[in-house]
Amino acid sequence: MPSLTDADGLVASFEDATRRAGELALGFFRHGENTSATISHKAGGSPVTEADHLVDRFLKQRFSGLLPEAGWLSEETEDSAARLDKRLLLVVDPIDGTRAFARGEPTWAVAVALVRDGRPLIGIVHAPALDETYVAVKDGGARLNGVPIEVSRLIALDANAKVGAPRLLAAELRQAGLEFNLQPRVPSLAMRIAYVASGALDAGFASENSNDWDVAAADLILEEAGGRLAGLDGGELVYNRKETRHGLLTAAPRQIHSQINLALRRARASA
Repeated sequence: MPSLTDADGLVASFEDATRRAGELALGFFRHGENTSATISHKAGGSPVTEADHLVDRFLKQRFSGLLPEAGWLSEETEDSAARLDKRLLLVVDPIDGTRAFARGEPTWAVAVALVRDGRPLIGIVHAPALDETYVAVKDGGARLNGVPIEVSRLIALDANAKVGAPRLLAAELRQAGLEFNLQPRVPSLAMRIAYVASGALDAGFASENSNDWDVAAADLILEEAGGRLAGLDGGELVYNRKETRHGLLTAAPRQIHSQINLALRRARASA
């Protein structure tokens, strides 16, 4: 059984489990068509499919065997305060981008993070329908399908900068004086952040109310690729708090993160 003293073995086991989970979900996915999975709705109205639940159960079983001492936090499992007493926490989104998955759009992902003392040690974002797997290890770099990745080297946002953001938030940024090229919507927030890590996007934003499971894995991938994910206060995100939700988030290369965050703060202050 891999342990934290066998980092390479643990990462390989995590990646294998995440890929297998992706295969389970892919069995219900139909490119350009509605999923074959049964769909229900949560109390707040967001959809959940039988594939979400299947992946959730599979990963909980696999990871419990790998790290029985770790706590568990997943979008599709009822939360327990017991996790707050754990130094190690597994943070899982079985299918990030369920609406896209259900509609037959390929930009959805299985997102997995191992958190220790509030920050991620391992982050994996696996997009089975795109055949893209992002993996990062603390102080070990970030990779896409085994190839090292890094963020854009842009030194300032301009009209050519590729940005992923909700449209209302993009409008606020433009009112604050920022120029950029707004890209088509990326349904999975984990993938939006991973695209910043790979340089496919120059910056990305998330509206209020993302949760730990939406961002923990991608946070580490971005950090190891030379970027930052932070709230308006500029501080790094802390995971395994009682409250799993976050406020507005900015994902960008380190060299332009503070500039973009300042513009967003000014936009909010003048709203």
